[in-house]
Amino acid sequence: MRNLGVLYAFLGGAIVGCGAAILFAPAKGSDLRERVCKILRRKGVKLNDSEVDQLVAELAGAIEK
Repeated sequence: MRNLGVLYAFLGGAIVGCGAAILFAPAKGSDLRERVCKILRRKGVKLNDSEVDQLVAELAGAIEK
């Protein structure tokens, strides 16, 4: 059970790290949102445009803190 928690922590950190890398990459906002959607779809997560905008805003807020 402890190993599962470590795995979830690693995956969570990897997702946040990827999100931060995407947000700080020099690209247009629309391109970034499209890339976020593609990455999430590959992982089996489907979001609409407003949900992606909310996710990007949350990630940006977490990074600024």
